[in-house]
Amino acid sequence: MTATELTELLDRLIADWENEVVEFKTASNQYSADKTGEYVSAIANEANLRGLTAGWMVFGIDNDRDVVGTAHLSTSQSLQSLKHYVQHSIDQGLTLREIYEIEYKGKRVVLAEIPAAPAGIPISWKGDFRARAGESLAPLSLDKLDQIRNQTIGTDWTAVVVEDATIAHLDQSAIARARQGFTDRHAARIPAAEIAAWSDATFLAKARLARDGGITRAALLLLGSDTSTHLLSPHPAQLTWKLVGQESAYRHFRLPFLLNATELASQIRNVQLRLLPPNELIYREISKYDERSILEALYNCVAHQDYTKDSRVIVTESVDRLVFESVGEFYDGTPDDYALEDRTPRKYRNPFLVEAMTELNLIDQMGYGIHRMVQDQVRRFLPLPDYDLSRPGEVKLTIPGGVIDEAYSRLLMVRTDLPLDDVLALDRVQKHLPIADDAVARLKRAKLIEGRKPRFHVSAVVADATDARAQYMQTRALDDEYYAKLVVEYLERFGQGTRKEIDAFLWNKLPDVLTADQKQSKVHNLLTRLRKQGAIESVGATRSARWQLS
Repeated sequence: MTATELTELLDRLIADWENEVVEFKTASNQYSADKTGEYVSAIANEANLRGLTAGWMVFGIDNDRDVVGTAHLSTSQSLQSLKHYVQHSIDQGLTLREIYEIEYKGKRVVLAEIPAAPAGIPISWKGDFRARAGESLAPLSLDKLDQIRNQTIGTDWTAVVVEDATIAHLDQSAIARARQGFTDRHAARIPAAEIAAWSDATFLAKARLARDGGITRAALLLLGSDTSTHLLSPHPAQLTWKLVGQESAYRHFRLPFLLNATELASQIRNVQLRLLPPNELIYREISKYDERSILEALYNCVAHQDYTKDSRVIVTESVDRLVFESVGEFYDGTPDDYALEDRTPRKYRNPFLVEAMTELNLIDQMGYGIHRMVQDQVRRFLPLPDYDLSRPGEVKLTIPGGVIDEAYSRLLMVRTDLPLDDVLALDRVQKHLPIADDAVARLKRAKLIEGRKPRFHVSAVVADATDARAQYMQTRALDDEYYAKLVVEYLERFGQGTRKEIDAFLWNKLPDVLTADQKQSKVHNLLTRLRKQGAIESVGATRSARWQLS
C-alpha cells in the first residue's frame, strides 16, 4: 500500500475505533510478542466470521485516539523476528501478512495486517483459540468454533464420516506414528505422557481426524489399514510410483498414506551428484533430491487432491527429474505467489484433511511448503521446481534432479546473497522461458545475464560486483583450463583422436547456451591453444588429421 492509501486507511480505522477486527496499542517502545500472537488468533477468527479478508493492529495510538508515535518494530530484524515467532507459535502457521510504517501527523505509526482465518480452519495461539468480546480478548466460544469449522463441511469430501468405519479399520502402526507427530508438534504445550495416555478415540478427536466420535474419510486416508480401501470406494486410495527411461518399473501404495508416502519416497533412487565450484579443486557432493522436498510434494498431493474425481496420485521418476501429478486445479493463487512467500492461502479444497495433517506435523497450512522446496533447490545449486497447470483440473510438479546450465549452478555457489526473486528469474533464463522486462534490466545491471531478447543466458560467475570484469574473464579462463584438461585426458587414454571424435567427446560437456557454430569454434580454439603450448600435435593430412600428445 502507498503512503497515501495507508494514511486514508488509518483515518478510517481511528474514526471507527476499536472493534472485533481492529486493535490500537500505545507501544511507545515495544509490545509483547505473546500478546501480539493472541490478538492475531482473535482478529483472524473474527475477520473470518465477518467475511473480511483481514484485520489490523495499530501501534503508536493511545486510548484517547491521540497519535503518540512508536519505536516498536523499528528494524527489519525485529519485523522478521516477530513474523517468524508468530508463525511458529500459531498452531496453524498463520502469521502477519504485512507490517507497514508511516509518518502520521508527524509521528511514526506501525500497522500490522492480520489475514482472516481460512474457511473451515479456526486459528489458535499456543493451543488456545482466541476471539474478541468487544474490545477485549476472550476464548473462542464453542458456537463460533463450530461456525468456522462447519463452513466447509458440506463441500469437503474428506470431512465426511464413514458410517461403517470403526477404529478397527485403522492401522495401529499408523496411529502410533501419528501420535508421535502430534507429540512433536505440541511438545511445548502438552506433555508426551499425557498424549500417550489418551485412548485412540480421544487422540483421533484431538488430532481433528474424527467428528462426533465418527471415523472420517480423512482418518481412513491417513491411518486406514490396507484392507479398508473398500470404505472409500470408488476412490482407488492409491499412490503410484513409476520408473521410466532405460529401465522401467512401477509399484502401487495403498493405505495408510501416512506410512506409505514415506515408503514411496524410499523407492526413489536418490544418488549423489558431484558439482565443482568455481575456483575450487574439490567437488561438492549433494543428493540428487532433497528428501524433505519429496515428502513435502507427496503430502501436498495428498492434502490438496480433488478426491471427488476418483484418481490416484502418480509419481514418475526419470533419470533427471521427479514428476508429481494429482487431480484438482491449483486452488488459491499461483505457485509463484507461494515461492516468494508472498501469499497466505485463504481457502482449501480439503480443509478438514489439511487441518488434520497439520496437527500430525506433516504439512503447514500457510503455503510455506512451496517456498521450502524452492529454498532446498537453491541451497543445493539445482534448477527450481516447475508447476505445469496447462491441463484443466490437474497439477503437475516437476523437481529437477540434475544441472541444466552449469553457469546457473556455479553462480548460486558463489552468489549466496542473491534475492529469491532474482534466482527465480535466472532459473527461467536457464530454461529459456521469458522473464519480465524489469527483471531483465535488474539482472543486466548486475551482470548476471547476457545476450539479447529473447536469447538471454546466465553469465559466467561474478563473485564480486566491484571486480566483475576481472572475475568474469578469470572464470572463462578456468572453464577453458577444464576443457583443455579433458582433451589431454582423452588422448592419454585413447592415444589418438580425429577432430570428429574429439567434437563428439566434448559436445555435451560444453555449455548449452552455446550454438553449434560456437561449440565448433570453442573446440577449434582449444586444440589450437594446446598445439601452440606444445601439449598436442596433429598427424596426417588436414581432412583426416589425428590428434595425439606431443
